Amino acid sequence: MSQHIAKPRTTAVILAGGTGQRVGLSIPKQLLKIAGKAVIEHTLTTFEKADSIDEIIVLMAPGYVADVEKIVAKAGFTKVSKIIEGGATRNETTERAIAALSEGLAEGEDLNVLFHDAVRPLLSQRVIDDCVAALERYQAVDVAIPSADTIIVTRTHGEDGEFITDIPDRSRLRRGQTPQAFKLSTIRRAYEVAAKDPNFQATDDCTVVLRYLPDVPIHVVAGDEYNMKVTQPVDVFIADKLFQLASTAAPEQNGEDAYRQLLTGKTLVVFGGSYGIGKDIAELAESYGATVYALGRSTTGTHVENPEDVDDALSRAYAETGRIDYVVNTAGVLRIGKLAETDNATIEEALKVNYLAPVQIARSAYKYLAETKGQLLLFTSSSYTRGRAEYSLYSSTKAAVVNLTQALSDEWAGDGVRVNCINPERTATPMRTKAFGQEPAGTLLSSEAVARTSLDVLLSELTGHVIDVRQQDPTAAAGKASGFEQALASVLDRQEGVA
Repeated sequence: MSQHIAKPRTTAVILAGGTGQRVGLSIPKQLLKIAGKAVIEHTLTTFEKADSIDEIIVLMAPGYVADVEKIVAKAGFTKVSKIIEGGATRNETTERAIAALSEGLAEGEDLNVLFHDAVRPLLSQRVIDDCVAALERYQAVDVAIPSADTIIVTRTHGEDGEFITDIPDRSRLRRGQTPQAFKLSTIRRAYEVAAKDPNFQATDDCTVVLRYLPDVPIHVVAGDEYNMKVTQPVDVFIADKLFQLASTAAPEQNGEDAYRQLLTGKTLVVFGGSYGIGKDIAELAESYGATVYALGRSTTGTHVENPEDVDDALSRAYAETGRIDYVVNTAGVLRIGKLAETDNATIEEALKVNYLAPVQIARSAYKYLAETKGQLLLFTSSSYTRGRAEYSLYSSTKAAVVNLTQALSDEWAGDGVRVNCINPERTATPMRTKAFGQEPAGTLLSSEAVARTSLDVLLSELTGHVIDVRQQDPTAAAGKASGFEQALASVLDRQEGVA
């Protein structure tokens, strides 16, 4: 009778020893904020969510361990077991990690270990899972992508500069990434052999295995183009933009009972709730037991551009129910035309309704949401990344709403208040019909579908995200695509003018 052999535990080692000098920072680059969070927090979140990862340890630059401890405590990462100081070099840092991992292991016990650069925050779950799966067959695993550039080998000739000496076949060249994965016994043995070499130095751990354990094959897992390393100043900018552009999948609830359980007894205030998406959100939430205040100019006489109306609506909802859990603003105006030909009244209306109203709603709602640890949900347009002719007012105000979302999610995180933004593609609403007239059936997203996704976002733990809702690639399905692929698709759609 065969015995069941338990799979070894898998530990992710986050290497965060960089100082940030190459990006011109006074703090380590892994503490730099991108899309509202420290780079290392994005990285830790990815491993925290990975089902194939059991434990995480962090090797941090000397003097900054306390900073990471605060991040871990605030984010509530349960898999992080150790945060220790790294060494002066990459190799020394890995050696410290190996020593920490070896503590308390029984004789003959082994571990799966994934070494990952903290400053690669865009790592996908797919790459993590592929590395762990490969360790079932191999002792060492690297992650790499094909080189899109021709690589040249040069030699310097005095003051004459560099000259090409060789151009390797690009089809066989790969660009190495992380994680690099090993059986703990293998990487430990490689470093033990390397320690006997007085000239030992290596820039990564697979090189140590290749050089000192040449009989151990190193399997290569396909990486991702967007698994970039934040090293140069331009990388900070690019990574920030990728986070901004990547759509996020809203987690779906498990059946009707889950919605009812989560919404019963909760209070939802919807500005722009007279018709369209706002009305659908209100009716859907109410059907699941929430107390809903659907407010609008044509139904309740609520003008979102009037701060007094906003204050009165929120204070009334609080007085009658004793709580406000969710505040949603779908109100907006779409005025198309050339800016030079637009009158002052139209400009003022667009700015007040599309931007100043979300600001006022956020300011008024904060105290109520802080009490319930609730969420503010705003709406943008797919034109927010690139303004288009005759949409200058609409596009620019919707871009401002995205920026407001990201800023407030960071500002309010300490109080447990979440802030997100829905970005629906072309949707069948009265506002759109008024602007464009009747459009062919089946070419527009239904407002009910947007409302359902909005409800999923409200019931999630997401904060600081822009959630794309698309007809061709529904949010739930989009979650299976990489963040980079989603970002690319979103950008192409916006350039083609889908909103």
